[in-house]
Amino acid sequence: MSDSESNTVNTKVESTKVESTKVDVINASVDKAIETYKKIYENEEMSEKEQKELDQICETIRKREVLTQSLDHKPIEIKNDKNTPITGPPTLTRFEKARIMGSRALQLSLGAPPFINIAKNISTSLEIAMEELRQRVIPIVIRRTLPNGDYQNIPIDKFDR
Repeated sequence: MSDSESNTVNTKVESTKVESTKVDVINASVDKAIETYKKIYENEEMSEKEQKELDQICETIRKREVLTQSLDHKPIEIKNDKNTPITGPPTLTRFEKARIMGSRALQLSLGAPPFINIAKNISTSLEIAMEELRQRVIPIVIRRTLPNGDYQNIPIDKFDR
């Protein structure tokens, strides 16, 4: 037990070091922002009143709370009644289409059965994948993730055509 208590104490010390480093970085970036602000708005012919206003604005900037990533946020799934895309556009992006077609073409080339009747003019697994995507018969779910970790799982048939 004493070993685990010792490890816990060491962890707290390391955590404090990381916290103080983050604070130093944030303070440095705030100072740099204030410097830049002063360079933009400060000029040689400023009256005392204008200089005081500039100093007050800089002090307000310095006192603002700097938001960083929330450590206690747990990613959750965004849901709605119709299961329609809330995150991102209501259509598939070109990157999503490319990923789906590439994955499905690979599956087909490795022997997976197609979900459509293959016409005589279709000759490659990529063409089959493109047709399956056009008909929205591929059983794939797109996960769109927000920067805070929240996500939405959207079945492919719920996208606009």
